[in-house]
Amino acid sequence: MPGPGCSPAAGPDRVARVARVVTDVAGIDKEFDYLIPAEMAAGITVGTQVRVPLGGRRVGAWVLATGPAEPGYDGPARRPLAKRRGYGPEPETVHLAGWAAWRWAGKRATFLTAASAGSAVTRLPPTRRRAPAPPPDGAAPRLPAGAGVHVIRMAPAADPTALVAAAAQRGPTLVVVPSTSRAAVLAGRLRRAGGDVALLPDDWPAARAGAGVVIGARAAAWAPCPDLAAVVVLDAHDESLRQEGAPTWDAVAVAAERAGRAGTACFLVSPCPSLELLALGRLHTPEPSVERSGWAALEVLDRRRDDPRTGLYSDRLVDLVRSGQRVACILNRTGRVRLLACGSCGELVRCERCSAAMASPERGRLACPRCGHTRPSVCARCGSISLKSLRVGTGRAREDLERLAGRPVGEVAGPARGPRGARLPDTDVLVGTEALLHRLHPGSGFATVAFVDFDQELLAPRVRAPEEALGLLALASRVVRGRAGRVVVQTRLPDHPVIRAALVGDPGPATAGQDDLRRTLRFPPFAAVALVSGDAAAEWVARLRGVEVLGPDGGRWMVKAPDPAALADALAAVPRPERGTLRVAVDPPRL
Repeated sequence: MPGPGCSPAAGPDRVARVARVVTDVAGIDKEFDYLIPAEMAAGITVGTQVRVPLGGRRVGAWVLATGPAEPGYDGPARRPLAKRRGYGPEPETVHLAGWAAWRWAGKRATFLTAASAGSAVTRLPPTRRRAPAPPPDGAAPRLPAGAGVHVIRMAPAADPTALVAAAAQRGPTLVVVPSTSRAAVLAGRLRRAGGDVALLPDDWPAARAGAGVVIGARAAAWAPCPDLAAVVVLDAHDESLRQEGAPTWDAVAVAAERAGRAGTACFLVSPCPSLELLALGRLHTPEPSVERSGWAALEVLDRRRDDPRTGLYSDRLVDLVRSGQRVACILNRTGRVRLLACGSCGELVRCERCSAAMASPERGRLACPRCGHTRPSVCARCGSISLKSLRVGTGRAREDLERLAGRPVGEVAGPARGPRGARLPDTDVLVGTEALLHRLHPGSGFATVAFVDFDQELLAPRVRAPEEALGLLALASRVVRGRAGRVVVQTRLPDHPVIRAALVGDPGPATAGQDDLRRTLRFPPFAAVALVSGDAAAEWVARLRGVEVLGPDGGRWMVKAPDPAALADALAAVPRPERGTLRVAVDPPRL
C-alpha cells in the first residue's frame, strides 16, 4: 500500500508515484490506485479532491495515500489521475472518515462529502487566525483545564458567546451547534468581538486556510480546522445533531473522537445533558442560583379532573391568550403516540412496567409500544372500561383556539425552508408543532410558550422521550428569555420528574430512574443498538455473530451489543449483500 508523502512523478531517474483513492460513486467503497502525472505532483496530498477515469467516465475521488509504485512496475497498465479538482479534507479528517464508516456501518464517501466544500476550492484565502477578545473577568466562565471530554451544564437562557470566546483563547476552535440560524447569530457576536470566524458552509475555504473559530451546524463536526485546539458542541443533547438517514452518525461522537485524536479538550454544553452525554465525560455544573435564573417560570395546569370531552384548552390557557400578550402554543401531531385517558377518573393509560403510554385497545387489550407489555383494556386506577382518545391536529386546534379567544391565530405545522426560512404568520398567537418552537428565537417577542398537550412528549414510546421532553422545556425557556417569560404546561402528569426538574431549574431529577430502565432494557449508553431493515436483512442478520438479534418486528431486526466497538466489529465482519436492499441504522435518533 502506498505510504504517506509526495514527490515528483516518474521520470528518467525517478520512481513512479501513485495515489490511492476512494471515489464518490454511490455503492462503491473500494480503493483504486492511479499514477500521479508530473504536472500534478506538487499538489497531490492526502485529502486532495481529484477526478479519475472509472468505467468509461470521469468521477470524483479523494486521495487516501500517496507513495512509490511497487518494485518492477513499468507504468503503462495503470491509468493516471484525470484532474486535480482542489483542496479537500485535512489528512486527519480522512482517517477519521474511515473510523466513522466502521463505527456507523457506512461508506467513507458519505463522511468525506460532509468534510468537503460544496464546490471546487482551488485556492485558499490568507490566514489571519484571530481569536475573539476574551470575556471580562467577571463574565469569563471557568472552563476545565486539560484535554478530554467535559460535559458543561449551562442554563437555557445563558449566552454561550463568552464560553466559546474563552475556549478560543486556547487556539483554533471548532464549534458545532444544532441549527444554521444559531450558528449565524453566534458567528456575528464572535466577529464583533474581533474574532476571525469561518461560518460553514460558505466559509469552508477560510476554515481550511486556518481561521480562529470555525462554526456551523451538524456537518461542521467534519469541518477543517488546522491545529485544532478545542472543540465546543452547544446544545449537545439536541436530536438534530444526529443524522436520521443511514448512516446515522452523531456529531457529538464525531467531535469527541476528533478532539481525542488531536489531544485537545471537547466541551459538550447543554442545559439538560442526556445519559449518553454524561457517559462521555465529567459533568460540570453552575451555581444553583445562576442556573435557576436561566429557566423560565413554569406554570403547570393539571388536567386530571377535566372531562376529556372539554377539548384541548383549559380555562386558564384561554384566559392567557385573551389577555393580549404574544403566545406560542405547541401541539405535536406528527410521530407521536395516540394517548388514552380514563373517561371516569381522567387518569392517563400507562404501562405499569416502563411508564410509556399504552396504545389503542385491540381485541380488548392494551399494548405498550416501548416494551411490548399487554393488559386488559381497563383503567389501572379505577377499573373503568371507558377510555377516551386524546388527539387533535394543529389545524383543528387553531380553529378552536381562535373561536375561544376571539383573536386571530396563525398556524405553523412544518420547518422553515431555505437558508432564511419562511416568515411566520403575522399574528400575536401561534399554534404549531415542535417546528414552531425551533423557528422562534429570544428576539421573537413571545413572552409565553404553552405546551397544549405535554403528555404526548412525556409518554412517547421512544426510550429517550423524557430527555427530549426536557429539551423542549429548555428550548422554550430560551425563547422567552428565562425568568423574563413564562412556560405553560398542560398535563395529566404534574408530578412527572421532567416537570419537577423544570420547576426547580435543576435537570438532574429528570434522569432519575432512567439509567436503571435503560440498563434493564439494554439500551444506550449501557449497550449499542442497531436497527436493520430491507429485503436482504433476514439473510444478513442471520450471519451476525457475537451479538443479540431480536425480531423481526414490523420488518425490522434489532441488533444489540455490549458497546459500540463490539457492535461495529460484528457488523463489519459480515459483507453487504450484492443484491437486495439493506439499511443499517446504528444507535438511531428515534430509538
